[in-house]
Amino acid sequence: MKEDGLLEEVEAAALKRALALKVADLMKQQDFNKTKLAAEMRTSRAAINRILDPRNTSVTLTTLNKIARSLGRKLKIELIPV
Repeated sequence: MKEDGLLEEVEAAALKRALALKVADLMKQQDFNKTKLAAEMRTSRAAINRILDPRNTSVTLTTLNKIARSLGRKLKIELIPV
């Protein structure tokens, strides 16, 4: 997989899926719908749909930080040995 660059794509997709599931779970726990989260983040519902779409891997650090703050969380990014 490494030769084709497929490994990076698969890893990115898995990370985004995990992120989308975590955000959806936190939204449910806090009784947030897409409209309420969009208002908290000062963004559009379309942007929330992209965040929650596990196939869309382009999410910026700024967006991740906004999501975390809007859901009462802090963003922690860690680089770990492979």
